[in-house]
Amino acid sequence: MQDRSETEANDRTAAIIRSNWQRVRDQVADACAKAGRETSDVTIVGVSKYVSPELAAQLIEAGCKHLGENRPQHLWAAAEFYRTKSDQPNADQPAVAWHMIGHLQRNKIARTIPIIRLLHSLDSLRLAQALSLESKTLELTLPVLVEVNVTEDGAKTGLPATQLTSFFDQVAGLPHLRIQGLMAMSSLAADSSAIQREFEQVRLLRDQIQRQFVGMCQLNELSMGMSGDYREAIAQGATIVRIGSLLWEGILN
Repeated sequence: MQDRSETEANDRTAAIIRSNWQRVRDQVADACAKAGRETSDVTIVGVSKYVSPELAAQLIEAGCKHLGENRPQHLWAAAEFYRTKSDQPNADQPAVAWHMIGHLQRNKIARTIPIIRLLHSLDSLRLAQALSLESKTLELTLPVLVEVNVTEDGAKTGLPATQLTSFFDQVAGLPHLRIQGLMAMSSLAADSSAIQREFEQVRLLRDQIQRQFVGMCQLNELSMGMSGDYREAIAQGATIVRIGSLLWEGILN
């Protein structure tokens, strides 16, 4: 798939995106109902990494209030475009919360963290220390999720499950960081049952860490599930699902 879509944003794309957004909302609501959960329990983060800032803005206008990016440069461009658009006279633009869901290099921290509502990909002590220091400089407290690699896939980022306790020992007390939960991805080739077991493992890890670090952090969030496995994630307690390709059907294909 291309890095960024060359499709021009217009009335046609806006209509497609509105339809896709409504369908995704309905599907997530159905998954919540089948899991015995309230729809309000799950936040949909629209992943806009393959589309232009103009198309991402159309998704926001369709009703998606949370947008996630994998690369800092894409996040900066999308956020700046939407900020400029919102500053136009007579513009009535909905508010948006930006999420950084991909790996964040330390040299991109200063420009990224003032923009985002939540960082999903904390995966090292060095990154945690750098985030804490920069957050102090900027006089803010940064909400973060710890990324865990439960599948032990060498191609994925994230901490092995066996290292989570020692990692929390090191980072739970860092100032200006608020650890709110875990983020994980399932195996690419796994079937539905295997995916559910992987997401169940993430939930149980979260519960275990919460018991160990009670009073030091409140781990309410589980960022699990994407376009192909959000139903399994919701069944296992996901509070955030990261939906990309389902939102861009008819735009990118």
